[in-house]
Amino acid sequence: QVQLVESGGGLVQAGGSLRLSCLASGSGFTIKNMGWFRQGAGKRRELVATIPSDGSTNYADSVKGRFTISRDNAKNAVNLQMNSLKPEDTDVYYCNAIITYRSGGSLEFNYWGQGTQVTVSS
Repeated sequence: QVQLVESGGGLVQAGGSLRLSCLASGSGFTIKNMGWFRQGAGKRRELVATIPSDGSTNYADSVKGRFTISRDNAKNAVNLQMNSLKPEDTDVYYCNAIITYRSGGSLEFNYWGQGTQVTVSS
């Protein structure tokens, strides 16, 4: 079983920065893709940024140029550097990982972290 543990959320003023981190723990797995999603009250969970194992990146249009996703494969970790934060970035941010188990062939499993609150005040 894989667990994703997030850290780094909090309260910041508009224009400020926060850095989110997520660490995947467990054994016998390979991470195919890691990413960050966010969800506000009454809204659908939406993609923020993803980074597959080849290191390419994908961003939501709303965060391009402000957020940077990075990955540490040795530590099974993914980070999200968020700069120039806006009040509309206020949400619960969730770490996501798509994983295969070495004993399970190509079957993929989707895991989520518990979520970390990001609040940007105007």
